[in-house]
Amino acid sequence: MRRLLLLLAGALLLASCGGSDDGADDDSSATEPGTTATTSPSPTPSPTPTTPPPLAWGPTQDEFDRAAALVAEMPVERQAGQVIVARYSGLEPPTSQIAELGLGGVILMGDNVESPEQVQEATAAIQAADDREFPVIIGIDQEGGTVARIKAPATEFPAYMTLGASRDTELAAQVALASGEELRGMGLTMVFAPDADVTTGPDDPTIGTRSASSDPQVVAETVQASLGGYAASGIVAVSKHFPGHGSVPADSHEELPVQTAGLDELRARDFVPFQAAVAAGAEAIMVAHIEVEAVESGLPSSLSPKVIGLLRDELGFDGLVVTDAQDMAAISDGYGSGAAAVQSLAAGADVVLMPADVESAHTAIVDAVASGELPADRLAQAATRGVALMLHEAAGPAPDSAAVGTHEELSYQESLGGVTVVAGACEGPLVDGPVRVVGGEEADRVRFDEAAAAAGLTTDANAPTTVRLLGGTEPGSGDVVVALDRPYALGGSDAPVKVALYGRTPGAFRALAEVLAGTSPARGTLPVPVSGAEQQGCAS
Repeated sequence: MRRLLLLLAGALLLASCGGSDDGADDDSSATEPGTTATTSPSPTPSPTPTTPPPLAWGPTQDEFDRAAALVAEMPVERQAGQVIVARYSGLEPPTSQIAELGLGGVILMGDNVESPEQVQEATAAIQAADDREFPVIIGIDQEGGTVARIKAPATEFPAYMTLGASRDTELAAQVALASGEELRGMGLTMVFAPDADVTTGPDDPTIGTRSASSDPQVVAETVQASLGGYAASGIVAVSKHFPGHGSVPADSHEELPVQTAGLDELRARDFVPFQAAVAAGAEAIMVAHIEVEAVESGLPSSLSPKVIGLLRDELGFDGLVVTDAQDMAAISDGYGSGAAAVQSLAAGADVVLMPADVESAHTAIVDAVASGELPADRLAQAATRGVALMLHEAAGPAPDSAAVGTHEELSYQESLGGVTVVAGACEGPLVDGPVRVVGGEEADRVRFDEAAAAAGLTTDANAPTTVRLLGGTEPGSGDVVVALDRPYALGGSDAPVKVALYGRTPGAFRALAEVLAGTSPARGTLPVPVSGAEQQGCAS
């Protein structure tokens, strides 16, 4: 929708430039044959009031100008706080720190979440921490699947790869809209999603099913659709992790991954979804802690002016650049909190996410401006982008707490669209008679039993037909083998029926049970290559 608005705005701009320099119609001095020209002036049309179009990355020009004015009135200490989004421990939000340092925001992690009601109370307290004229950034990792901080009774959505398996961009937009509505209903203002990484397969230890696919175009189309849904919900979405974390064989939580691919390869693969995100009007993009040898050797991308320069200059992104969490080992092992914060801002980032020591990061930023190491206008620019996005978020649809937990049917439809049968019949039941479920976690087996009962399948600990749930990389054995996360282990299994599910939600197990019972079709296609898979799915 935002891209449509931009296109419409461009058309209006082109139309407004079609006349002569003085604003008169090109034909104003012409007379039709058989008529006599008069000296009476043509009536001047009254100007039509228009709403300023959004900038290419979200806020309107008015919102951006207001943000710039607000930041200009801030002392450097407040500007330094504004560019920090901090982590905190436990259920009690750091309201005094937010007020004292003027923090731009906080991120909720697993230990900050007890229930949707508790989250709503915490976010209200955070917003009331001081009397600023714009919302506090309250962000969360809520991608679906393995990365989701808020669980039931909020709606649980399966992993993003489910959408890559379904190839259903309309559904991707609906899911993002629903997730954004629920998050805003709990008081969140920013979501660190969608994941725009292109996974390269089993050698990708970090991203996996957080990516929609190994096909850059599938990822790009899914990300664009998701961004449209998030924008419609009013939440600020942060596409991640530029320049692409799905093609490095290391985890930046544990070490600094090194990207050895050349720029041409990165442009053809990893950059494609981010370019699509920019074209779709992405509001914010997260930069990963990845060393890109072809661009700037020895330096994490989040601290590299050359890598962030690629995002700005080559991909044309003017919006908010957010670092990945700076308490991760790729940063914390080699840089102090203060040095990393200053260096990332100097490189072109606008938000320092989760510095290990917030006070040190804040002090270092203030000192760097005083010494000239960090130009004052660079800090003001970074703070302005964050404030502008929060003003834009505040102007969006009113949050509705009643939306929380109301999208279970949509979650089920998402999973049903992605269920992929890589071995076994594509029509009719895949099991005959009672089944015995093994593997997975206890919660998985409980959810399977509940879904099986609803689908008319009988579960029995002594049944001759075994359904094995796989949560890891070992192939496993059984009459039916189901991959709950990455599908790669299915290729090594000798089971006669093999299914990729990409999720452990109640809706995912409902979809699985119905496919096994033959009451619903499996419509998914493998979104990644699986060595040894007998078929790509029943829809291909």
